[in-house]
Amino acid sequence: MHNSLQNCFMAFFYRVLDRRMIGLMAAMTLPAMSPALAEVKPFPSSFHAQQMVVSDGTQYVRIGGKGPAVLLLHGFGDTGDMWEPLAKVLVKDHTVIVPDLRGMGLSSHPSAGYEKVNQARDLVGILDQLKIQSVVLVTHDIGNMVGYALAAGYPGRVTKWIVMDAPLPGLGTWDKQLVNPKTWHFNFRGPDVERLVAGRERILLDRFYNDLSADPSRIDEQTRNHYAALYARKGAIHDAFSGQFAAFAQDAEDNKQLFARNGKLGMPVLAIGGDHSYGAGMADELGFAATNVQGAVITNSGHWIMEEQPQQAVDIITGFISKP
Repeated sequence: MHNSLQNCFMAFFYRVLDRRMIGLMAAMTLPAMSPALAEVKPFPSSFHAQQMVVSDGTQYVRIGGKGPAVLLLHGFGDTGDMWEPLAKVLVKDHTVIVPDLRGMGLSSHPSAGYEKVNQARDLVGILDQLKIQSVVLVTHDIGNMVGYALAAGYPGRVTKWIVMDAPLPGLGTWDKQLVNPKTWHFNFRGPDVERLVAGRERILLDRFYNDLSADPSRIDEQTRNHYAALYARKGAIHDAFSGQFAAFAQDAEDNKQLFARNGKLGMPVLAIGGDHSYGAGMADELGFAATNVQGAVITNSGHWIMEEQPQQAVDIITGFISKP
């Protein structure tokens, strides 16, 4: 492809806010390859997406289906797009709500407000706008942290919680995470760091996908390019590093206060870990925060459960949701 044509494509690409177009444009830049293992696919046509007003900005939210509500929260390295394999199953008999977290994906980029208790308040506001009183909560990575703030701060709004492969700031073994060599990125931020990453978002994300997976080939080129394009959007890396990550210290203090005030969570909790990541230890981790915890382990998976082993995850999650 000639440089002039590439430039035209890229200029058009960054103006487009539609997820399907993002995936299409990313695919057009790829060479021929073997069939995808974990391709990012558009949500079913039964979903619609909208920018919903929250404090100091908007959140991009996908909504579909009818019935009991399920709220799906992603983490770093993904956006709400990660939940498509689960959402297309749940939407048959549930109302499914899938936001991009604050400052991530197609949500707006406020300069502050990345503390997870603040993000939980925004989610309550979104649920109120949708006239939804309570949800089953499904979360991964940073989504777990926002999820705990929601479940602990507004326990009447969460009936069940499925939590995947990341600990909670200030609780359990969190202090060990701060000295874990694999989590050096918690303090990887600042203007010079952002200059280093600019234009190299794919390289940065490859580090996460390769180091934190059981088999890096399970996260295919289409998936990597899809998320690299989203994290290359203006403000995205800044809000991840100096927003979401930088708030962890305050999140730890907020979680300690929530726990001291409200005690352990009472709703049923399913703690899922990849066998090459947190594994069965996720149930122990959530046992510090909740009284009714079941555990599940995804085999042949690292941290990126929905990319590495989506069918295992879907089966386990839907089974837990369907229990009376």
